[in-house]
Amino acid sequence: MPEMPEVAALAEFLAGAAGGRRVFEVQVASIGALKTYDPAPQALAQRVVAGVHRYGKWLDVVLADPAAQDEDDDGALHLIFHLARAGWLRWHEHVPERMGRSRVLALRVRLGDGSGFDLTEAGTHKRLAVHIVTDPRQVEAIASLGPDPLADSFTPSTLAGVLRQSRHQVKTVLRDQSKIAGIGNAYSDEILHAARMSPFAGSATLSTEQVGVLHGAIREVLLAAITEVAGRPPNQLKDTKRGQMRVHGRTGQACPVCGDTVAEVSFADSSLQYCPTCQTGGKLLADRRMSRLLR
Repeated sequence: MPEMPEVAALAEFLAGAAGGRRVFEVQVASIGALKTYDPAPQALAQRVVAGVHRYGKWLDVVLADPAAQDEDDDGALHLIFHLARAGWLRWHEHVPERMGRSRVLALRVRLGDGSGFDLTEAGTHKRLAVHIVTDPRQVEAIASLGPDPLADSFTPSTLAGVLRQSRHQVKTVLRDQSKIAGIGNAYSDEILHAARMSPFAGSATLSTEQVGVLHGAIREVLLAAITEVAGRPPNQLKDTKRGQMRVHGRTGQACPVCGDTVAEVSFADSSLQYCPTCQTGGKLLADRRMSRLLR
């Protein structure tokens, strides 16, 4: 699943590649991906790409009236999408004339110069979500987002408030978009490794010092990831993300910090990775499908 750094890179790429260009047509290949019906996709035709923004893990393509070409224009429409677990954006310098039959294509945006992009989703569980709205806050998931962890207003005190209002484990809080926007399974693993903190530590029990360390790790990991993927085209982002991970997705490999073997905890539909030496005092965490956490 693309998280904040990759979505930020997609926004940057799309703003540069499509900015100022006029939409020729929008074709919907998977009606299940389209979560709104008014305005219709056809309403985007002849509008100009005036900006691309990120809200957590959501992307917002701002389409202005051609007479205004201003993203702040009250008449602008917003093509907003969330790529979910298996979705992606594919850019075409020359969009194929025909959509053809594809099990992965959900939506195609063709621009006036022949370029454009596809929104695709692999797998059988289709969760990609596309909204066409007049205001991003009309998308409930955006309206309910927690603070952006890279905003200047996201201080250690802000993080402390978020953590202490929850009775969940810190890993769960980091992934909850209503608590903190943009962090998912992969970067929460990396953040907790950098903070040398157990993923199952109680969020409300962290000391002021631990909160400060966690805040620093959040900023450090996300900023480093954004720097690494900045300027890369969409087809390179997945490999770049995998290549910079220290523990996530590296079960059985050596921790690059201490050399211990990276361990895993499996859940029904996901897993997490951690270093026992760096994060849990050398103790292995129990598989949550079978037994309780070993402390």
